[in-house]
Amino acid sequence: MMTNDEKLQKARILQDEAAALLRSIEEERTQTGDVDNWPPKSFYWWYHITSGAILGGFGSITSLLFNIIGSVIVGKHPLELIRVFMTFPMGEAALKSDADTILIIGVILYIVTGSMLGVLFELIMAKYFKDSSLMQKALVAIGISVAIWVVNFFAIISWMQPMLFGGSWILEMIPWWVAALTHIVFGLTMLLIGEWGHFEATDYKRQAMVRNQSSS
Repeated sequence: MMTNDEKLQKARILQDEAAALLRSIEEERTQTGDVDNWPPKSFYWWYHITSGAILGGFGSITSLLFNIIGSVIVGKHPLELIRVFMTFPMGEAALKSDADTILIIGVILYIVTGSMLGVLFELIMAKYFKDSSLMQKALVAIGISVAIWVVNFFAIISWMQPMLFGGSWILEMIPWWVAALTHIVFGLTMLLIGEWGHFEATDYKRQAMVRNQSSS
């Protein structure tokens, strides 16, 4: 049987051989132009698209909870926002229906809409304001949220809903300040959660290299 010293010596030999093989592979990849694509050399689009969709979903859930609390306080149906929201695909019939299925579908559509808007929000924040202070980011988040509200309500819904369904229930039934606050809650939720889950690919690889060098 091998002694401990012999085992350690063999382990060092195997480590040296493995290191030599890795260097050889890297040299061959460099010569053939097969360059390592990690970390991304430019803006990591797919990460921020994915994280934006996820954060947007959480933002829409938070804004919906905000509206549920507000609706209960003023004595309205807890999902009054969803009922009005569903007038876009259903027209006035959404206001007359108390079917749970309609409300469930409305909640799902509301969260999906938030996810789509979350992608736009995240791309703007991550690409142009990632190095800003938290206060600056909060102001930008509020600005983006208000801009989304203005575009959605006054540039799209204001003419599209009457044209398609013969009424303007969303603009008439949702007070402007409620709509604005709902969007602001959405944006600030995305900002706060996004700060907790911040990820930078270049930092990740640099930290991994430091750990490897420390352990060798």
